[in-house]
Amino acid sequence: MPGGYMGKILWVDLTTGRIREDTPDEKLYRDFIGGYGIGSRILYDRQKAKVDPLGPENILGIITGPLTGTPAIGGARYQAVAKSPLTGGWGDANSGGHFGPYLKFAGYDAVFFTGVSEKPVYLLVDEGKAELKEAAHLWGKDTYETEDALQAEHGAGAKAICIGPAGEKLSLVACINTHKGDAAGRSGLGAVMGSKKLKAVVARGNKKVPVHDMETAERLRKEHIEDLKSSGFLERFHKYGTGGHGDISALSGDSPVRNWGGVGVVDTPDVSGLHMDVIISNIERRVGCWRCPAACKGSLKAGNAEYKYPAGNHRLEYETIGAFGVNCGNTYAPAIEMASHLCNAYGMDTISAGSVIAFAMECYENGIITKKDTDGIELTWGNHRALVAMTEKLVKREGFGDVLADGVRRAAERIGKGAEKFAVHVGGQEPGMHDPRVLGHQFAGMPSAAMYWMNSSPGRHTQAFGPNSFISHLNNAMGTCMIIFGWRAARGPYAARMMTAVTGWDRPLEELLLAGERIANMRHVFNLREGINPLQHYIHGRIIGRPPLQEGPLAGVTSDLEAEAWWHLGALDWDRVTTVPSRDKLLKLGLNDIAAELWPPEKMPRMGPGGAR
Repeated sequence: MPGGYMGKILWVDLTTGRIREDTPDEKLYRDFIGGYGIGSRILYDRQKAKVDPLGPENILGIITGPLTGTPAIGGARYQAVAKSPLTGGWGDANSGGHFGPYLKFAGYDAVFFTGVSEKPVYLLVDEGKAELKEAAHLWGKDTYETEDALQAEHGAGAKAICIGPAGEKLSLVACINTHKGDAAGRSGLGAVMGSKKLKAVVARGNKKVPVHDMETAERLRKEHIEDLKSSGFLERFHKYGTGGHGDISALSGDSPVRNWGGVGVVDTPDVSGLHMDVIISNIERRVGCWRCPAACKGSLKAGNAEYKYPAGNHRLEYETIGAFGVNCGNTYAPAIEMASHLCNAYGMDTISAGSVIAFAMECYENGIITKKDTDGIELTWGNHRALVAMTEKLVKREGFGDVLADGVRRAAERIGKGAEKFAVHVGGQEPGMHDPRVLGHQFAGMPSAAMYWMNSSPGRHTQAFGPNSFISHLNNAMGTCMIIFGWRAARGPYAARMMTAVTGWDRPLEELLLAGERIANMRHVFNLREGINPLQHYIHGRIIGRPPLQEGPLAGVTSDLEAEAWWHLGALDWDRVTTVPSRDKLLKLGLNDIAAELWPPEKMPRMGPGGAR
């Protein structure tokens, strides 16, 4: 077994309680690296098509990468995978913290869950052994309380991922939390855990992740840290994290305003309340993921007299600022911190939560819903008290919050009366808080709108589409942070050098990028088998400027969505109508079994006399 891998995967049948170990062939690791790469191959092989995402046949995977728990900068990630109950297709979510490395320290690269437990349980993975334990005493507790209770029971060295009440109540925008604020937020995978009655996974152990050449790996780590320092990136990222541009993005057109229908310089011209120094003013101490020199997170002091969230709440990330900030017409940071705390405690994706409240505000402003519908809450633009009050109802799935708890698409269906006009989503998922027209307008050639529309998990701001996506798939599969590891040198040969030092496989970057392409195709064919053609994904016109805004930095800008998709489909060698990868492409990627499924003899072009087609 190469370095970087523990060489074992756990399989847990929650229906029977049976736990077994699997020792994968090295080819699985070599071809699919780790993370959702391995996850996509395993789910395609072992899960039937068309299963109920909240049923027993949906497989939930928690997977690390080969650089997780090693000297690699940012090597603290794990990924969750399953069929998404939010989109009905491929689902994945990514998180940092400490759990990923500790799952490997406990002896395993991944754990997969099948079935449904009759009663609440959690999985304890302890130094090479695994056991299902009753979780009745944890069911109903928030994520903070759950982590504290599990550490009290198993010691400070035990690291947990868990769901809160949002996941227990099957909110389709529920997430999986760890480290009291780090979230595997997208795809609604917290609801998958809740449907399985799986409250948490706890990892504890002291096993060492094997590293082929530790001396070289540590030297590369030092080089990377020096690179981050010399560029000024490390100091800035440590101080401000991802939230250092909330005010700038609100005015530049980057952040969506008023449910993607407004203009920052017109509707929220005073964004001083979102200035970077305001965002960090309440930080008590800086914290970070496992062994990360950036420590980009912050632990907050207790909230103010109006918003009394507890001390220890995570400082705001950019996506949370955007979602609960100007997308709701709000520029009052303490209200965003309170909404963030509620989502972290109850286990809900902040992007989707802020987006569905922005949707509700626009419905309210247009008379589609009234105070009678909203439990007396006056959901007007910028009303930060109403925003926080509705967030509490949303995460608890109470009153009107129950209507909103499954995202904007289903909320619009429940409300009716033309509400779908304001339901901004892509394929059922609320988009990230970056307007793709900014990328397409300022950086020609980037797959901006197409990355929201065509990705296997639509609406994702962290995943590109087309050939540009291969490096990001590689990064995610390796188990590294896309920001800290992806800065400068890591976007080139550095990734290959660290992978060689850790695994012992001498693989050039080109071969690793081919693995990234293989992963892109594997996630895509999972969706094809589910009957999903991304060209048929719904995408709200506001995301791509149809109609275009009339004022501000993006006035008159419309994304050329079809042209972007057309070009990238050609570059991927996928059919521009069906999006089915060509047989030659699948064979080149070593996906021979997929090629045989998608291109059986009866679908092969007939050969005429003399070999003419």
